[in-house]
Amino acid sequence: MKKFRSILYIMSLAATVSCTQDFAEINTDPSIVTDPDIKFLFTYSEDKLMTYQGSEWVWENMEHLMRYTQHVSASPYELTNNVNSRYNSFYRNIIPNLMEVRRQMEAKGDPEVYQNMKVVTYVLEVIQAMKATDMSGSMPYTEAGEGRYEVNFAPKYDEQQLLFSTWLEQLDLAIATLTLNMDREQLSYGTADLYYQSDWENWIKLANTLKLRIAVRVENQTPDLTRKIFGEVMAHPVGPIDSNESQMMFTHDNYTPFGNGGDILYRSTRFGTMSIVDFLKQSNDPRLGIYFSPNDLVGDYQQSLDDNGVTLPDFIDPNDPLIEYQGGPADWTVAPDIAIYFSNPLVSGSDRFFLMSVANQKFFSPKMNSSSGVWKDAVVSHAESCFYIAELMAKGYGTGTASDIAKWYNQGITASIQTMNEIAVAAMSTTAFDGNGQAVIEAYLAQPSIQLTGSDVLEKIYVQQYLNFYRQPNEGFVFCRRTGYPKNSSTYYAREEFNEVIPRRFWLPDPGEVNRDNWMQAMDQQGFTPLSQDVIDLNSQRIWYDKNAPAFGQGQ
Repeated sequence: MKKFRSILYIMSLAATVSCTQDFAEINTDPSIVTDPDIKFLFTYSEDKLMTYQGSEWVWENMEHLMRYTQHVSASPYELTNNVNSRYNSFYRNIIPNLMEVRRQMEAKGDPEVYQNMKVVTYVLEVIQAMKATDMSGSMPYTEAGEGRYEVNFAPKYDEQQLLFSTWLEQLDLAIATLTLNMDREQLSYGTADLYYQSDWENWIKLANTLKLRIAVRVENQTPDLTRKIFGEVMAHPVGPIDSNESQMMFTHDNYTPFGNGGDILYRSTRFGTMSIVDFLKQSNDPRLGIYFSPNDLVGDYQQSLDDNGVTLPDFIDPNDPLIEYQGGPADWTVAPDIAIYFSNPLVSGSDRFFLMSVANQKFFSPKMNSSSGVWKDAVVSHAESCFYIAELMAKGYGTGTASDIAKWYNQGITASIQTMNEIAVAAMSTTAFDGNGQAVIEAYLAQPSIQLTGSDVLEKIYVQQYLNFYRQPNEGFVFCRRTGYPKNSSTYYAREEFNEVIPRRFWLPDPGEVNRDNWMQAMDQQGFTPLSQDVIDLNSQRIWYDKNAPAFGQGQ
């Protein structure tokens, strides 16, 4: 990792322009690399796609997004300037290096053999750019990075309609180029490609799944475009990610976003909500123990309660076969008589029993307490791809039959459970099974409440999509924001009462005098109050693709 940082530092030095060519030659330190290896630049960008996320996990995901989606419950805190590191990381770590990779390839004497290497830089770029616009709206893209090559330090802020159309063009270019070059000689990154080791077919699948990410995002604004994108993806001979082997996974032996200590507990312990814990219990979901840790109601706890004449609080059923898993209210003010047990144990003589299930800390922080677990994560998953397809088919965007929808739904559930278990194995955390878990998963799929039958087909697809995004908080937030699910009135999986105003986006800082006019124009065009961190503004002043979406919990 130090090597990657050195290369980027060297690049910044190499960009300094001398007065004359002769003077430059005389004053060039031969130890300075002026033409950095494009493979290292690509690896650096791939690595930074994930390793910048330490502050994001602490300040955004755990503290805000996962509370808003009700995947976890925690003590609420105000938004701070620590959010939106995704935006700065895109301009600092991703796009400059990928632009340099493309520039060097275009300058080669034989650029045709670099075509595959070039187009996958766009695919990588789109992943982080889309994540940035999710919470920011308009942003510099089509002119971004031109300061280095064209002395343009005032890039315009592109509206989301242009952003998405540009990304679709880039993804289509990547898919077409990689498909055309299947049997042609091409150079590659080899193992310098951290994710796919230059398996170009998997890059095609990734690009197609990213198109599906765009399709579901723009649906509330342009359903015809959603239909077009979906048709293109399903008609392509390679198609989207369709196996665990082709999903985009990140593994790092030494990195963990929560460090080696207690950052997972920073400012608040994270607990399971009643809604998610109860649903996982009722459906005998294999992910229950992966996602949440048992409370203290194990072993001979009942003997202690009997000896001391203590009874369990009313919200716990003493006959619950999974009594060791208990969630609490998503909003602590709604049920303070239950929320009190987040911080306080049930006292029984000299014994203390903590009743609430905590979000499994080793699952999220494999280095905790000097453990030797390894951080593994899904950047773009097989399950995500399957659930998008099932969702869009169920909405009538494709020609799939009920059997086709069920196939993708079941495949998504299987992939999700297997992938979550794989992550838990790497983290040396609680697992659901050994091997591929086929028997466990088949038993889960056979339950009537999980089978894709009845009138609530779309809701069942939504709920499984929601459960799968437990380890992808940004995608989970985007899902809840665009669909309004889980919905308040549901008899299948209801969103809990939540009185806190939820910000639907973040804010962008003033870029400074050089580009302030473009920034102000973008704020005005979107109807944003510049620099406002007021949650009322951040809730009501929405980004373009969110404008027609339902309120949280108000899905149809």
